[in-house]
Amino acid sequence: MKRLLILTLLLFLSVELLANTSTIIKLQIQGAIGPAGSSYIKEGMAYAAGQNAQAVLIELDTPGGLSTSMREMIQEITNSSIPVITYVYPKGAHAASAGTYLLYASHIAAMAPATNLGAATPVRLMPSSAKIEDSNTSTTSTLEKKAVNDAIAYIKSLAELNDRNVTWAISAVKESKSLSAEDALKYGVIDIVAEDIKELLDKLQGKIVVISGKNITLKTEGAIIELYEADWKTRFLSIITNPNIAYIFLLLAIYGIFFELMNPGAIIPGVIGTISGVIALYALNMIPFNYAGLLLILLGIVFMISEVFIAGFGILGIGGVISFAFGSFLLFDADTLGSSVSIPLIIAFSVSSLAFFILVVRLFVSSRSAKVVSGEEEMIGTTAEVIKSNDSGYLVHCHGETWSATSETKLSVGQSVQVVELSGLILKVKPIEE
Repeated sequence: MKRLLILTLLLFLSVELLANTSTIIKLQIQGAIGPAGSSYIKEGMAYAAGQNAQAVLIELDTPGGLSTSMREMIQEITNSSIPVITYVYPKGAHAASAGTYLLYASHIAAMAPATNLGAATPVRLMPSSAKIEDSNTSTTSTLEKKAVNDAIAYIKSLAELNDRNVTWAISAVKESKSLSAEDALKYGVIDIVAEDIKELLDKLQGKIVVISGKNITLKTEGAIIELYEADWKTRFLSIITNPNIAYIFLLLAIYGIFFELMNPGAIIPGVIGTISGVIALYALNMIPFNYAGLLLILLGIVFMISEVFIAGFGILGIGGVISFAFGSFLLFDADTLGSSVSIPLIIAFSVSSLAFFILVVRLFVSSRSAKVVSGEEEMIGTTAEVIKSNDSGYLVHCHGETWSATSETKLSVGQSVQVVELSGLILKVKPIEE
């Protein structure tokens, strides 16, 4: 009976401990903010709500990214019924541009030492060339003013929502200012500075968060941290919306389709090019790109192809490489996306493209104009020797074989003749004039 009583008490204690243990769902945002990150946050927040999690912890390290994706993520955070803690981690990480907005939108903003945030000025992919100018000064365009004013109003509303420093928020957008973790805590931009997640949870214990007018007391002591992994669709989206990957798929599409058109029936280049083209179009539909950059890439390829068919003395080829490289640099804007096509990748593709179109295509063209070495066309014009004369015509020796032949002129055995026509298995020949 005593043993049974002890086991029963232990069971009740275990159940009570499990009931009191809270779960925190951790999401990781690393790299540029884009459609994949927005989808990941949405799915992670839904999962946390389904698990009745105590809070959502977003581990953040980003150079910034797309404004549209950032706003989608902020909507998920601000409309969440679960406290959202955004933590800039590990040491050396940063929450630049769009990352600053995410920190301001979160119910609790935290940073690790040696991290920073700021530089939240919006950047447009294709700046307006129309400037309002007077005799001495040049001011920003109306569209740029609208973008900055909209960003200021947006971050100000987020700062007021979570009772954070409004003045610095405005300067981060208007003047692209940045702050270290310690200064951010000092000026009321964030709530906590913590060395690691363990210290962060200790400092969060008992903290009160207001969500939709309700006070929620965090119980993070002994909390279980559960990392939410993105599904395969989100991971695939993250891969193809990377500017480097999108760039590679775009070039594979161009090369594959071009090679298929030059060599109909090859099939494999056409299949690879078509699939790559569909993926590239999907990626370009998800992330903004510069049309001028795309046109320069296509123009560069046209120039390099022209070098094969036109004697441009290398000028077309060099111009094609320059156009191709400039287009690759302009295709994606690093300030807008948070990252761009890497310079080594651009150089590698520029050089390899020149080699491909100048060497490979030239060999392909020369092979088409090469002399035929087999078939009916090859027989015409060859030399043969008469080895026998009969009632139906002649027998001639040509290419090591004996052929039946006819001639409009009388021939003699041993005479050299030239093939002028092939009809079935009978050669029509004429004597070679000496």
